[in-house]
Amino acid sequence: MTNVEPGHTHGTPADLKLAHRLADHADAIAARHFTADGIAWQAKADGSPVTAADREIEQAIRILVDQARPGDAFLGEEFGAHGHARRRWIVDAIDGTASFLAGEPEWGTLIALADGDTVELGMVTSHACGRRWWAASGSGSWNTNLPTNPATPPTHLTVTAATDLHNAAIGIWPPPARLNPRGRTLAANLAAQARTTRPTLDWYDTTPPATVRKPSTGSGTCHGALLVATGQLDAFLLLGAGPWDIAALIPIVEEAGGAYSDLSDQQTGDTRTALFSTPAIHHQILDIAARTSRTT
Repeated sequence: MTNVEPGHTHGTPADLKLAHRLADHADAIAARHFTADGIAWQAKADGSPVTAADREIEQAIRILVDQARPGDAFLGEEFGAHGHARRRWIVDAIDGTASFLAGEPEWGTLIALADGDTVELGMVTSHACGRRWWAASGSGSWNTNLPTNPATPPTHLTVTAATDLHNAAIGIWPPPARLNPRGRTLAANLAAQARTTRPTLDWYDTTPPATVRKPSTGSGTCHGALLVATGQLDAFLLLGAGPWDIAALIPIVEEAGGAYSDLSDQQTGDTRTALFSTPAIHHQILDIAARTSRTT
């Protein structure tokens, strides 16, 4: 008999409780692999690495979702879609697999619950950073240290008050060697307008540098969008992604007072580009993107 938890509509507290349970399981599996000697990995068709941890975490989460929410659909980066339902759990088992393999802490598990085109709940858990971030629609955006402690209240997240791109700090990823010409031009145009970018690069230079650090490196977060939600950046632009890279971050940034869309100002999570920012500079960046698109 499956253990179906009650009250599972529109990102309810029961869904949030389940998401925390999924995150706890993901952290336990990831910790076991991360501390092992010589993590084995393979290259996927796109050249990105995948490990046994990616696959084990996704399978474990899908089994738990099937038990607790048998009517919900599921989408994972490694094994694709399962089921057809309006409610869909979207999971990236290890976001930042390259960091995971390098023994660096900026990686984590991304868990989202979408109802149709709206992401109602998002959670990012990072065992190595010792932190977890989450949000549900209308309930604010939150962060806590790991292991979670009911006696310690979580911290409420708020984006910066930035209103002018010229005074803004923005993150852009990936580096220019991995972008197409339009992406490089857009990144360069944004860098020319913003106060600073992370990483600081010549965005027209296609020579692969020896080392380029992700915007989140050393920040205590495992995703550039979390830098926006925690007030460490005013905007983050991700050029090239799947829904599992984006979905969990949407409510976390929006419930922190931020804005999300793709570069055509659509709020769907099924997109290849994602812009997370303060509301005031969101359309300033979209305007630059539109002008870039017309001239490239």
